[in-house]
Amino acid sequence: MLVDVYKTDGTVSGQVELNDTVFAIEPNHHVLYLASKVYLANQRQGTHKSKERSEIRGGGKKPWRQKGRGGARAGTTRSPLWVGGGRIFGPRPRDYRLKVPRKVAMLAKRSALSMKVSEERLVVVENFNYEAPKTKNFIALLNALKLEGKKVLMLTASHDENVYKSGRNIDRVKVLSVNSVSTYDILNSQILLLQHGAVEYFNNTYVREKVAAE
Repeated sequence: MLVDVYKTDGTVSGQVELNDTVFAIEPNHHVLYLASKVYLANQRQGTHKSKERSEIRGGGKKPWRQKGRGGARAGTTRSPLWVGGGRIFGPRPRDYRLKVPRKVAMLAKRSALSMKVSEERLVVVENFNYEAPKTKNFIALLNALKLEGKKVLMLTASHDENVYKSGRNIDRVKVLSVNSVSTYDILNSQILLLQHGAVEYFNNTYVREKVAAE
């Protein structure tokens, strides 16, 4: 499959081939769900904690005598039934991390890429860099490609600090290197903007992984 490659000024400079085993497979929606679930679970810190009755300071003295007052009996002011008391079965620190097999993760990413292509939400731009971080340069790129106001995920061929800093302050724009992107990142964008080098990375790496798996 051939798609146009755009210059930073919005004109077409040529075409690049998208490997069908990466960009034209039948998306596996259950695998996409699993990959997204794992990503979101792994973002959780798991540091939540509330104090139970044994951890609340005070409450050692019995508030009143056991019998004879006509009211309910009480042994401590830190009972969960009281204001200022402990929490019954409150949250405790835990590890939310999940894992999926490598083959499943690869299939999920190929499914996500194929969905973007089938929905015509994938744009390829030439490799470029900036001499210094300039937000206005990145905005000019989005305007030239008619992507202003859209939720854009841009994948660079490698980590480029100047490109990253140029796009990080723009609303609804996220810049990542191609080797650090997740399936969730791809699905959570309207437009997937790839540098030419990122396409080559997917064509080479993911096809090689598929052959190795078979």
